[in-house]
Amino acid sequence: MPALVASDRPAPGVALLTLIRPERRNALSVALRDELCDHLADLAADTGCKVVVITGAGPVFSSGFDLAEFERATGDAEFAERLWASADRYHHALAAFPLVTIAAINGPAIAGGFDLAVMCDLRVAASTARFAHPEHAFGDVVYAPLRDLVGGGLARDLCFTGRELGADEALAAHLVSAVVPPDHVVLQALELAGRVAAAPRDTILGNKARVTARSRIVGTGPDGGLAL
Repeated sequence: MPALVASDRPAPGVALLTLIRPERRNALSVALRDELCDHLADLAADTGCKVVVITGAGPVFSSGFDLAEFERATGDAEFAERLWASADRYHHALAAFPLVTIAAINGPAIAGGFDLAVMCDLRVAASTARFAHPEHAFGDVVYAPLRDLVGGGLARDLCFTGRELGADEALAAHLVSAVVPPDHVVLQALELAGRVAAAPRDTILGNKARVTARSRIVGTGPDGGLAL
């Protein structure tokens, strides 16, 4: 089976992970999530890695979870169990990742793609990026990491209404730290990664641990799962 996540090392201390399902708008299938988690686990254990940049192939960052898999799960209990286990592992892997993560948002980040962007530590967006939670009309919305970034008022607006946020509004709301042309977004993210990677790995690990300890995305929900 072809790889769904490409891994590169473009600079010392920096890893670049690229979602490569452009024909499905980089939808986060079970297989893609599992592959991404495997890469994150390997990079967390790699003493030469300090920061990870995540981007998407093609014009879309990610359209979110693969809805076709939810349809399949309604009639396939074994697959449904695998789907939810994969989702839990994926969210935990991102929330507990010990190194700095940067989202290079090369285009629309929708639903779970929006969540992936906000669960990263830093974000650089292409001018073509847009953010929305259309799943507010039929399912759960990840709220806590978005609130951490933009505050409760705007987070509630986006989570309850599903309205779209363009790149410039995202910049004004401090959701992203820069907006650049689409063909510069990865370069800008790698430049930012280089600044992060200038610090010793132990310092980065310590600072990230303090951030994670105070983050709203690492609490426990009423069912014992991750509170998002």
